[in-house]
Amino acid sequence: MSMHLVGPYMTTTKYNRRKSKKPTQTQLQKLEVEWRQHNKRMRQIQCHSAQFDKFDDYVAYTRGEYKPKIKGNNKTLKVEDHYVRQTPYIPSSNDIGGTAARKEPQQYTGDYIIGIATTHKSNLVPVTSKKQAVEASTMRRN
Repeated sequence: MSMHLVGPYMTTTKYNRRKSKKPTQTQLQKLEVEWRQHNKRMRQIQCHSAQFDKFDDYVAYTRGEYKPKIKGNNKTLKVEDHYVRQTPYIPSSNDIGGTAARKEPQQYTGDYIIGIATTHKSNLVPVTSKKQAVEASTMRRN
């Protein structure tokens, strides 16, 4: 079925989303134990910023509803608040001129290749001997 045949009732917007239920008392008790274990584990692995201060934040986190709070305002930060490296200017390798000797460019002297032959499907092949020239003319492969 093509999309142009589908009526206006077809939509990608979901109108029938169910509201999540509130957790029961037993679920809250289990979550509280998990919350304490989570905070303890985060302290053990030195991730203090991943701890949850409030139990409600942890419940929202486990249910996928948690939005982390951004600490500080980036607009109020000043240049003096940040670390600025105090090193002198160090030129890059391009300014110095390289570290290795320049390679000599390759040039063809003209005494190895006899010519160029055209073989199957317009393939250009260098010819280095009389035998190769004969094979190319009879369209034989090596």
